[in-house]
Amino acid sequence: MPLSLNEVRTRAAAFARDWADAFDEDAEAQSFWDGFFRVFGQERRQVAMFEKFVTKLNNKQGYIDLFWPGKLVVEHKSKGKNLDRAFDQAADYFTGLKPAEYPRYIIVSDFARIRLYDLDHNSKHEITLAELPEKVDLFKFIAGYEQTQYKEQDHANIEAAELMGRLHDAMLATGYEGHALELYLVRLLFCLFAEDSNIFEKYQFQSYIEDRTAADGSDLGAKLSELFYVLNTEPSKRLRNLDEQLGAFAYVNGGLFQEMLPPAGFDARMREKLLECCSLDWSRISPAIFGSLFQSVMDKEKRRNLGAHYTSEKNILKLIKPLFLDELQEEFETIKGYKNSTQRQNALNKFHQKISELRFLDPACGCGNFLIVSYRELRVLELEVIRELQGIQMVTDVSQLVLCDVGQFYGIEIEEFPSQIAQVALWLMDHQMNLRVSDAFGQYYARLPLKSQPHIVHANALRTDWQSLITPVPGDARPAVFDYILGNPPFSGAKIMNQEQRDDVVRIFDNSRGSGTLDFVAAWYLLAAKYINKNPGVKAAFVSTNSVTQGEQVVIIWYKILHELGLEIQFAHQTFKWQNEAKGLAAVHCVIIGYSKHTNRVKYLYVDKNGESITQQVKNINPYLVEGKNVFVQTRNAPICDVKQLGIGNKPIDGGAYLFTTDEKDDFLKKEPLARKYFKRWMGSDEFINGIERWCLYLGDSTPEELIKMPSVLLRVEKVRKSRLASKAESTRKLANSPTKFHVEFIPKDSYLVIPEVSTERRAYIPIGYLSPDVLSSNKLRLLPNATLFEYGILTSQIHMDWMRYVAGRMKSDYSYSINIVYNNFPWPEAPTEAQKQAVEEAAQQVLDTRAKYPGSSLATLYNPLTMPGDLLKAHQQLDKAVDKCYRKEPFKDERERIEYLFGLYEQYTAGLLAGLGEKKRKGKKR
Repeated sequence: MPLSLNEVRTRAAAFARDWADAFDEDAEAQSFWDGFFRVFGQERRQVAMFEKFVTKLNNKQGYIDLFWPGKLVVEHKSKGKNLDRAFDQAADYFTGLKPAEYPRYIIVSDFARIRLYDLDHNSKHEITLAELPEKVDLFKFIAGYEQTQYKEQDHANIEAAELMGRLHDAMLATGYEGHALELYLVRLLFCLFAEDSNIFEKYQFQSYIEDRTAADGSDLGAKLSELFYVLNTEPSKRLRNLDEQLGAFAYVNGGLFQEMLPPAGFDARMREKLLECCSLDWSRISPAIFGSLFQSVMDKEKRRNLGAHYTSEKNILKLIKPLFLDELQEEFETIKGYKNSTQRQNALNKFHQKISELRFLDPACGCGNFLIVSYRELRVLELEVIRELQGIQMVTDVSQLVLCDVGQFYGIEIEEFPSQIAQVALWLMDHQMNLRVSDAFGQYYARLPLKSQPHIVHANALRTDWQSLITPVPGDARPAVFDYILGNPPFSGAKIMNQEQRDDVVRIFDNSRGSGTLDFVAAWYLLAAKYINKNPGVKAAFVSTNSVTQGEQVVIIWYKILHELGLEIQFAHQTFKWQNEAKGLAAVHCVIIGYSKHTNRVKYLYVDKNGESITQQVKNINPYLVEGKNVFVQTRNAPICDVKQLGIGNKPIDGGAYLFTTDEKDDFLKKEPLARKYFKRWMGSDEFINGIERWCLYLGDSTPEELIKMPSVLLRVEKVRKSRLASKAESTRKLANSPTKFHVEFIPKDSYLVIPEVSTERRAYIPIGYLSPDVLSSNKLRLLPNATLFEYGILTSQIHMDWMRYVAGRMKSDYSYSINIVYNNFPWPEAPTEAQKQAVEEAAQQVLDTRAKYPGSSLATLYNPLTMPGDLLKAHQQLDKAVDKCYRKEPFKDERERIEYLFGLYEQYTAGLLAGLGEKKRKGKKR
């Protein structure tokens, strides 16, 4: 147990007096540091060594004067020597250390002066020996009082997870598996953290293994079983003749060590792996991060990209701050401003009681990241409240001041192992926050044995009554409900869900139309909304892929939540990249949406620009995460404006028999020269954008007499017939009766406009253009026959691109241009003048003319933001201005202003159609 800081100061005063006239012999230096450590209640030999041998970068050998792995390097000099050079010398030793051994602190000293470098905070402090009693706070990390700064990609986190992964593999290889293996590893994880964070004595677990088990590991399993039993047994109920070293372990309780596990078998190599785990400084490892890393090592596929599978604390804070933290902090600041001390004291006590009674639920908690960070931030706030309440009064028992505990946190997780990690990680965070309280008030505070525990349930959240997690307390007047629901549920898309998952989503959405196409995460959004509808004071927020705010899903999800259940979006983060720094990790494009029952409060919209989040206060946030009234852009079979129908290209359903590369076509024509007239250029999205040359054998106009003369062609026809007959779809099998025909045919007679179905999000503009009638397009292109320059100008303009970006679905992160969602719902300018139309046509022609100046460049190159020619960009900008003037006289400032205007226009055009849920076609002038 750490000394109180008052005791440390008393010892420091005695130490400073004793060493006031120190000499500079080597023996004196070692005695100096032994005594220095005793000031802080540490026996130096138990944590640090003198003269650690290292090989430096220049291949020279060196010795660190004092080395505490992962914590401290000391370089000691004679009186009056240059301490800057001493620091440089200490820093040179780093190249001879393992990353996990890198210290947070460097101390250089010459007896009279002690200089401390904190490498995490990039700070430096120098004191004289005489000043030590007043400045002990600088060195209190030696006593165990330390606020760890966690780095999300800290190598220690990765190395710790890899070490545990190797131990996992070794135990698995012995046949120890499943639930027993997972719980066993979680127990070891607790013990490793415990001995580096003052739950156990320093090195207590490591020493037990070294001193009480055989080097060959043969009895390690039995000795660990004994330890687990002791940790679950109250001291008064332990054997009287229990091994002294074993009996020194604290009683943990909490259920972690309660279950009797089958004995595990170890060997010498496995024992070394466990001792290697003990050698790390686990106090530097974040419970919020490590849990997910630990889970990842159990999956060899995930282990290849270790570091990719946790949620960064930065992203977690994006959710919890607007959900509850900012509001609580604001309330606290208001109370602090009360002038009347009695009123202020009462309000602080009431606020303290309030935050200690809040309940938090993560219904897809995984390893508990959101719960852990939320608990930490709640405890940080509580510490501020306690400081404010105590003022300058002497604190006699700090344990009476802390009211918040892990029992306020609830989670549901479908996998057993992460649910166990979540519970342990919350306990570890609780202990770390207790150490922070100890640090603040100079008294050691720990909650052992564990009495309160988090409520983490191993279950399917979509088939569990969330309310059942709360057990009402007799006599408790507060409502037995959750205050906040939060997390990041599974991101699985509709196409990769299994049948059980799809059935759950459809059931939760009451079997409503289109629910079978929803992403998995949609179920959590609606379940939380239904819970809020029954308990109006509850607030919820989730991280999810941005698909819930795009395409067809918007109407299905948000019409129920916002219209039928009467909820509001209180805050939202527009699309941002949910990305960690692991190599090779593709970013997931996410949104954060917080919602609750209707309130009159200001809503907050967060927009990520250049990595920074910009906050906008708005009156209402619609389901596309734009300021404005709630509108629902649903699938329509016809445009809302009186414009031409947009169609799709050809869909052969040919099993690849009719499609050729240029080389394949040339080889085929050598065998079948009569087929030449049936070959046409073939264009899909990829071919159109990237300038790829492909060909199609189109036989729709051929006669039987012509076909019979081309045996190689007939082989292709037969291949198509067999391919269609083998289909599971009856409609496709019927097509086998006409194998020379495409399933969908568009054989143009004039030039036509094409829009690629899929285009990368990196482009400011989807490349749109004209094709000649001798080119056949695939169903991956959208077609507008006989399109005018005005129509081309509108469709390739920035305002149409903005609309597409907000309402279109996605293929991964690429835009997916839907006719029924994007085009049919697009609000064309209501009544442009002839002059405005002419201006658009001229600007559109200029875009085409500019593109024609680069005949050797593909559209992919021309519209790549890094290679787009300046004159083409300028031509587009001129077109954008001309199109904007068709909508209104004043220019739009930015994308936000344009999209808000378009949603307003959409609402106007669809008035009377129940917010766009009809199929009525708007009548008006031809566009």
